[in-house]
Amino acid sequence: MFFFSLFKIVHIVAGFTALLVFWIPIVTKKGGKAHLRSGWVYVIAMGAVAVSALFMGIWRIGFDPAKTADSEAFAWFLIFISILSAATAWYGVRVLRFKNRKAAHRQIVDVMFPALLVGSGVAMSVYGAVTQFPLLTWFPLVGIFLGGSQLIYWLRAPRSRMHWWFEHMGGMLGCCIATITAFTVFGAPRLLSISSVHPLVWFIPTIVLVPVIVGFSRYYRKKFAISKSL
Repeated sequence: MFFFSLFKIVHIVAGFTALLVFWIPIVTKKGGKAHLRSGWVYVIAMGAVAVSALFMGIWRIGFDPAKTADSEAFAWFLIFISILSAATAWYGVRVLRFKNRKAAHRQIVDVMFPALLVGSGVAMSVYGAVTQFPLLTWFPLVGIFLGGSQLIYWLRAPRSRMHWWFEHMGGMLGCCIATITAFTVFGAPRLLSISSVHPLVWFIPTIVLVPVIVGFSRYYRKKFAISKSL
């Protein structure tokens, strides 16, 4: 129980840190000091969130004597969020490491995470459908989509100019989806002293941020196209 409480504190502190800084890399100059420093703070915070969420989810499923069907379902969601946040943050960092690649990239440490994200997404969605838990039925589709697109990116040669820019942006904003969704599901009800929020609210971060990713991608593609023509 001591370790659970310790990981819970780490999870809360890291989660609020991520919530406080995630917007800074989005609005600051790309590649500037503020962008880089706040970006690394966010990545480290999300790493702590992922590890602590994984531990707490496993503990609740395997060792919590007071667990219920609902608490077990939320524990599985916690585990999936840990996979989603870790995979997207890792991807966002690693695409910069290999931005100059010309061929397919098959390093196991990079392919493993999106493959795990796809596999866990399918498993969680099936589990959610069987247990009639809407959050676990539909939200994992986000992970399946993100993991699938990451696998495609790694397993084929780059096909566009500045490809790493768009993948980095998509990976980090995908990680933001995990951050805000976890807060919406777990943090907000506790702060507001309510038992839960309407299931539709769980999907608001996805509904809002996916168009943001698309919008940013279109903006920068036009910007880079203009720069190249000049």
